[in-house]
Amino acid sequence: MPMTMTQKILAAHAGQDEVRPGQLIMAELDGVLGNDITTPVAIREFEKAGFDNVADADRINIVLDHFVPNKDIKAAQQSAACRKFAKTHDIPNFFDVGKMGIEHALLPEQGIVTAGDCIIGADSHTCTYGALGAFSTGVGSTDMAAGMATGKAWFKVPEAIKVELVGELPPYVTGKDVILTLIGQIGVDGALYRSLEFTGPGVKSLSMDDRLCICNMAIEAGAKNGIFPVDEVTEAYLEGRSRRPWTKYKADPDAEYIQSITMDLSQLEPVTAWPHLPENVHPAAEAPIEVDQVVIGSCTNGRMEDMEAAWEILKGRQVKDGVRAIVIPATMQIYKECLKKGIIEDLIDAGCVVSTPTCGPCLGGYMGILAEEERCISTTNRNFVGRMGHVTSEVYLASPYTAAASAIIGVITDPRTLMQTETPVETEKEAAA
Repeated sequence: MPMTMTQKILAAHAGQDEVRPGQLIMAELDGVLGNDITTPVAIREFEKAGFDNVADADRINIVLDHFVPNKDIKAAQQSAACRKFAKTHDIPNFFDVGKMGIEHALLPEQGIVTAGDCIIGADSHTCTYGALGAFSTGVGSTDMAAGMATGKAWFKVPEAIKVELVGELPPYVTGKDVILTLIGQIGVDGALYRSLEFTGPGVKSLSMDDRLCICNMAIEAGAKNGIFPVDEVTEAYLEGRSRRPWTKYKADPDAEYIQSITMDLSQLEPVTAWPHLPENVHPAAEAPIEVDQVVIGSCTNGRMEDMEAAWEILKGRQVKDGVRAIVIPATMQIYKECLKKGIIEDLIDAGCVVSTPTCGPCLGGYMGILAEEERCISTTNRNFVGRMGHVTSEVYLASPYTAAASAIIGVITDPRTLMQTETPVETEKEAAA
C-alpha cells in the first residue's frame, strides 16, 4: 500500500510494513516532552498508576519554560516537582533556569529531536518538529506519563492533506504569513486529526526557521501534525547538531491524500490574524488598527531569524510613545547570539524590553498581560478570547516584520510600506564608527 511520509514513520515505529488511515497502533517513542505546567500533572498520574521507573531516561525531556523564572508560589511549586522527578530518575535532558529555552525552539537547537523520530509532548505545539522530517504531536499529561513509563504511545493513523508549495517568498513575507494564509483558507478545523504534509518545489526556498514556524501552527488548523520532507536544508541543519543518526522518509508518489492544496509563495503578502481565531486572516495593510503592545518571541517566532527580522525593522528607529514592545529570544543560545551581534542593545535603544527566554505572555502567564480593551500584535500562535489577559483585550497574530513595523507606527502596519517610506536614523554606535 502506498503511504504518506507520516504513515511511513508510524509504520516503522509500530514495527509494521504498512499502516492505513484510521488504524490504531502502538508505536515506540524516540522522545517524550513536558514543561513546567504539564509535567507535574504527568508526574501525579505516573505515581498514581504505581510506576517506579521510567522506560528510558535519555528519551525524556523536561523543559521549564512557561513560568520560568517563576512568577509566583504556584509556579515555583510546579518547577520544584519537576526538579525532584528529574533528579530521582536521572533525566539528563532537564532544562532549568540558565539552561532552558522555549521547549519547541530548544529541542531542535540542541539536536535532541531529529529526522524520522516519533515524538509526543504534553504541549499542543509539539507538532513543531515535523519541520525536521519527524512525526511529532501533542498529547495530554496522562499520555505523557504512560510514555515515560513504557516508552510507547497509542495513535490513530491520520489521513493526510497535501500542501504543494511553489515559487519563493517576496521580501518581508515569512513562514508565519504562509501558515496564517493557509489557516485562513481552510479554517481552524480544516485539517482536524489530519497530517499536513508540505511538499513541492517551493519547499527548498524556505529556511529551517520558516519550516519550524509553519509546523508549529499546524495544530491551529486542527492538524495532528505538520511535516516537511528531508532535503538539503534539513540535512545542513542536522549535520553536527543531531545527537543520533537520522532516518529519511519520503512519501510514495502515489500516496493517497484526502485533499491537495497549492500555494504560490510568490503571491503571498504580510497578513495578520484578527481576534479571536487564527483563521480570521486579513492583509496587514487592510486596516490601521491601533495597538498598545507588541510581543516578538514564543515557540512560533522567537528564533534567530525572527530576532534579525525585528532588528532590521527597529534598528535606528523608535517604538511609538504609548506602545510597549516586548522581545523574547527563544533560547539562551539565541539570546547570546543577539548579544554578540548588538541586536539587544539596538532593540533597547529603540525602546523595547528584552526578556530571558520564556513563554510568558503568549498564554497570559506573565511578562506582558493585557488590561481591559487593550490590543496587542504578537508573533505568538493563538489569539483566543482572554489569551493574553483580560477577556475584552485583543490579540492580532503576525510575523516579526509586521509586529516590529507596527511597534514603530503604533498601528498594524505592512512592513513593506514602512521600509519603502522611512529611512532609519543612524545609531550612536554607527555614527561613532
